[in-house]
Amino acid sequence: MSEAVLLIGTKKGLWIGRSDAARREWRLDGPAFEMQGVYAVGIDTRGERPRLFAGGTSEHWGPAVFHSDDLGQTWDEPEEGSIGFPEGTDASLERVWQIQPAPAAQPGVVYAGSQPSALWKSVDGGVTFELVRGLWDHPHREQWGAGFGGQAVHTVLPHSTDPARLSVAMSTGGVYQTTDGGSSWSPANHGIKAYFLPDPDPEFGQCVHKLAAHPDVPERMFAQNHHGVYRSDDGGEIWKSIADGLPSDFGFPIAVHPHEPDTVYVFPLVADGNRIPTDATCRVYRSRDAGATWEPLTNGLPDVSYVPVLRDALTTDAAESAGVYVGTRDGCVYASADAGDTWTEVASHLPDVLTLRAAVI
Repeated sequence: MSEAVLLIGTKKGLWIGRSDAARREWRLDGPAFEMQGVYAVGIDTRGERPRLFAGGTSEHWGPAVFHSDDLGQTWDEPEEGSIGFPEGTDASLERVWQIQPAPAAQPGVVYAGSQPSALWKSVDGGVTFELVRGLWDHPHREQWGAGFGGQAVHTVLPHSTDPARLSVAMSTGGVYQTTDGGSSWSPANHGIKAYFLPDPDPEFGQCVHKLAAHPDVPERMFAQNHHGVYRSDDGGEIWKSIADGLPSDFGFPIAVHPHEPDTVYVFPLVADGNRIPTDATCRVYRSRDAGATWEPLTNGLPDVSYVPVLRDALTTDAAESAGVYVGTRDGCVYASADAGDTWTEVASHLPDVLTLRAAVI
């Protein structure tokens, strides 16, 4: 019998939501990693049994990546640690912002993104990670800045059919891509604006908040920028604005429907200097035509809300009737089992929701 699993990473621990395949009623277990900031979670469904990941940051012990093969009943980390900068890099790991299993054609490969801006690769199913030196040694690295949340690789987007291709996004550095498995990297930001820089169309330095793509159409990519919502139809060579029809082009998350490559979700905020939902209403916006038009989704969401949604707190599952999930900074989580048409409350009064991942297994 199928079960839905929802990982909820917060500033003070991890909660796990469980439901049947209908995803109408949920029960919560937790917290695990109590008092740790859980900035990254992941669900790997490629093996015989799912593996869960949590990237925790302890104020005492520092950051680590944990994994569980029993749906969160127990968690493991190698005695020597799961992730850390090698000697000679003159850097220390501050936080893990992203955990991303590779496509099914790359069994055992899991990626992680961190602060400071670095990419990590695991070939043992996410138990241990090694630094991807090609990105770390990039000549642009010393010029990458820090966003409000820090200087971090926060999005890792593997290409669905070509293992040698990979995209990452960072604050503030923009989008970078490799076509040779990580040995070399090139910026891919043409068309994404950086209004806060003297040159608003630089080669790199954009504050891209999130990337998303559908595995069936990997050349089509979507980006939520620091003011700007964009689509690329050529794998990131050129980006074009799709913000017309939205109440604001500022926000953090962006997610793609698991079965419909043209359906994309965002959560607009008023502006950089006023980070509350537009019209003080909790609304997810959906486009079914790749950003040509947008519609607000409100059925079951709060009428009044002054709290934002962070970049990794909007996600989908791959069920036949697609699930969409959103978490807010006041500790509320909402789920939709019908692609966003209607919503139910999964949790309330949790710590700040930082990240969500969901799967029906």
